[in-house]
Amino acid sequence: MVVESIFIELSIIIITAVILISIARLLKQPMIIAYIVTGIILSPAFFNVIKSTPLNNTLSEIGVAVLLFTVGLNLNPKIIKEVGKVSIITGIGQILFTAIIGYLIIMFLGFNKITSLYLSIALTFSSTVIITKLLSDKGDLHKLYGKIAIGFLIVQDFIAIIALMVVSSFSNGNTLHFVAPTFVKGAALLIGLFSLGYIIIPRITKPIAKSSEFMLLFSLGWCLVIATLFELFGFSIEIGALLAGITLSFSPYRYDIISKLKPIRDFFIFLFFIWIGSQLVFADITKYTPTIIILSLFILIGNPLIMMILMGALKYKKRTGFLTGLVVAQISEFSHILIALGVKIGHIQSDMISLITVIGLITITGSSYFVIYGDKIYSYLSKYLSIFERKSTTEEEKRKEKKYEIILFGAHRVGHDILDAFKHKKNKLLIVDYNPEVIERLTERKFNCIYGDISDIDLLDEINLCDAKMVISTVPDKETNMLFIKRVKLCNPKAIILTVANSVRDALDLYDKGVTYVITPKFIGGKHISEKIKTYQFDLEKFIEEQTEHKRHLRTLGE
Repeated sequence: MVVESIFIELSIIIITAVILISIARLLKQPMIIAYIVTGIILSPAFFNVIKSTPLNNTLSEIGVAVLLFTVGLNLNPKIIKEVGKVSIITGIGQILFTAIIGYLIIMFLGFNKITSLYLSIALTFSSTVIITKLLSDKGDLHKLYGKIAIGFLIVQDFIAIIALMVVSSFSNGNTLHFVAPTFVKGAALLIGLFSLGYIIIPRITKPIAKSSEFMLLFSLGWCLVIATLFELFGFSIEIGALLAGITLSFSPYRYDIISKLKPIRDFFIFLFFIWIGSQLVFADITKYTPTIIILSLFILIGNPLIMMILMGALKYKKRTGFLTGLVVAQISEFSHILIALGVKIGHIQSDMISLITVIGLITITGSSYFVIYGDKIYSYLSKYLSIFERKSTTEEEKRKEKKYEIILFGAHRVGHDILDAFKHKKNKLLIVDYNPEVIERLTERKFNCIYGDISDIDLLDEINLCDAKMVISTVPDKETNMLFIKRVKLCNPKAIILTVANSVRDALDLYDKGVTYVITPKFIGGKHISEKIKTYQFDLEKFIEEQTEHKRHLRTLGE
């Protein structure tokens, strides 16, 4: 019975995965590696358990669609506006430099021009699915480098789709004139989709949100319908799902949708990585061993270097550039598809599939460790990375050297409300934010501003935290705030420290670490604390009294 064989197959996959994941967790290794190894072990190359390819393909496609849909839910137009410029520049720049340098390396290794062209283009694309999963697990999707990474990966996906469309035209006997109508269709789809998202979605989700079950089904339906629509129009399911998420991000209920989709997303994405492992094709390619080693090292080391140079040229700090660079240290599922198409058309030899497969396995594994342990790796290499960072201008250096009474990290939303308390203390206030538009707007209003990310340790060391009477972080990430608190307490134990937390548990943990007052937007907003700052000024005892009452209230809510 087909149903029974599929059931047994899925049971064996899950049992094997559970065993390997347990081993991976015991050894403190990334779970994504356990997923891929499960697929390899159960693939036709070894135990030949995974046989129902159509089913596995469908399940893995659903997993990718749901994952990118949830990413889209976090990418509302405001965030895209924040990192859009840098994402386009780095996304296109990295592809161009990797393709050119890769082509020269491959030609030097003795491959012909057509093969070199295919392989060099295949090496340029990084995997949106893998990196999104790793950044999500690490909790870094909302950080500056995470937002930039997702932005340029999306740009690369669009370019990859164009490349696949061009190559596919040769296999279908078409000429390249078919590409223009495709772009027209794509533009029409985008206009229609975003019109729906901006005008219709917020209105129809309001009555749907009354039932959590209905909201979940509606969200999944929206994701799959839009993804299917894009596939029917000649685009990829991945792009359709991502855009479906972005349009639904206009809804005020997007956070609720994300939380409900997470378990479903995790299960299907687990099957996707199993499928990747099962698709790896191994053949006798020992003659390509030097090529595999050289190209794998180029992806693992060369790609991050290219990205760090680009980020440095755009005036980003070396830490942001380094962590962003680690994201591109692997090849994409698009790389395998491109090479497979080239073989099908007859442009390149079939053993190129095995070659790109092994490079894929090596780089996916390596980049998984890079992303997960990126902060630790950076701490060892930090002193050698200054060459990738542009020197500050004289004006910026003066701002950093000057002593400020108040330092505010994050001037958006809560921070914007808090600024009201400092209208008459502009000369004594320093604002740190990673949104270029926020910095530009506040600079025009004569505020002292520095462009940067609070999670950047080097930036915290450069800013004069030791002489500040009040230090405020409106960033809701607990781990980032823990690091920030430690730095302030180390040199300035008497400073009034204000932070933001999105949960009762996080707020109480921050109080335990020495925060003077924790702003909880769900209960107490920026306007409230702005009034308190105006009233208390730098009176530490008044803030301690407020803290005692707030902690009592939070503990009551927690119980």
